[in-house]
Amino acid sequence: MDRETLGQRIRALRIRQGISQAQLAFPELSDSYISLIESDKRVPAPSVIDLLAGKLSCSATYLVSGVSEDVVDELRVTLDYAEIALRNGAAAEARTRFAEVLASADAVALPDMLHQARWGHALALEAAGGLEEAIGELRTLTAEASAEADLDHWARVHIALSRCLRERGDATAGVQVAEEAQRHLVATGADSTEAAVRLGAALLGAFVERGDLVRARQLAAQVVERAERVGTASARVVAYWQAAAVAEVRGEYDEGVALIERALLLAGELPDPRELNRLRVSYAGLLLRAHPDQAAHALDLLGRVRAESAAQAAGEIDTALCLTELARAETALGRPGEAVALAEEALDLLGDAPRRAAASALTVLGEAHVRLGHRNRAVEALTGAATHLERMESAREAAQTWFDLAELLAETGGQEDSRLAAYQRALTCAGV
Repeated sequence: MDRETLGQRIRALRIRQGISQAQLAFPELSDSYISLIESDKRVPAPSVIDLLAGKLSCSATYLVSGVSEDVVDELRVTLDYAEIALRNGAAAEARTRFAEVLASADAVALPDMLHQARWGHALALEAAGGLEEAIGELRTLTAEASAEADLDHWARVHIALSRCLRERGDATAGVQVAEEAQRHLVATGADSTEAAVRLGAALLGAFVERGDLVRARQLAAQVVERAERVGTASARVVAYWQAAAVAEVRGEYDEGVALIERALLLAGELPDPRELNRLRVSYAGLLLRAHPDQAAHALDLLGRVRAESAAQAAGEIDTALCLTELARAETALGRPGEAVALAEEALDLLGDAPRRAAASALTVLGEAHVRLGHRNRAVEALTGAATHLERMESAREAAQTWFDLAELLAETGGQEDSRLAAYQRALTCAGV
């Protein structure tokens, strides 16, 4: 059944209350204008809708949508609950609640609420591991978003789409989405904004995952310069953080540590404490690579993050990344047995999807098994890591992991065919 129009609702309420068009109009409007509104020949401004709602003893929301305040309040409570669940890491619960709002026939008449539910549902799908569904919803949202109407939201949906594509293993598509968005900002003169910094950071992440380190290094300097020009703490944190990631993959660990320490000095101003903990995990990982002698300090920091993350109900990926770095620290401290348990716990959280987090956990697990002398388990873990990275188009890292596996087979007297096959996979990933 078709809903009443705005004009039809106004007319029905007016007649029900026994007042004429002239009485409804007086003294601010004319009766002829009321007639035009009721016949849907004029769309009143929001201020006029508020005025008429007051005179008709109803809400402006009801006049515009035809949805009663009780129903709107019920949907709002469900939406608020969904967003709290999402922030607290309860992705499955958030997904269910957002879906309830989307399934409501009344939500169709509430475009702002419907859009909020679709955006939250996409993020909940991502957090719950439903990447294909999340990508589908995000593609629709990016097509509908307008940088001119809401630049920050426009940037957020493009960043989320780029991130989900990379998580799925399609680094090239992730690069394309972020690059096209960046070009649009440059063309419209919005490249000196926090939204542009965040998009630049997303593009940096995509370049790193694809192994395009030359472009990543060039862009990192531009993103940092842009963030410092924008000047906000949040823009500078994300710029320093991603520039540190670029330095890390280039093996410039001390530079990476310096950059991420600059980010940590500002991170206290971030509104979401989980962002601070993610930053601390990145810092600990860099510290383990730059200064292995500080493994005990990294372990202590990661232990505190793990405790805080449990209290904050952190998502599975955040928890798994912390566990992986804890395992790396335990290996550095000569406790590979503890490292195996932590890495396996991380993998249990992540499942079988070819995610970067899973590849990292498998790499650490392989190294721990090497230290324990478990040759077959180490080969299995490193093979899994390299395969994940290959499927994710992370060619540089995949090549390094296949090479490490070949070296392990050589050191432990593995079959020559297997060793040569691993070397060949390394060369293929390296483009040789």
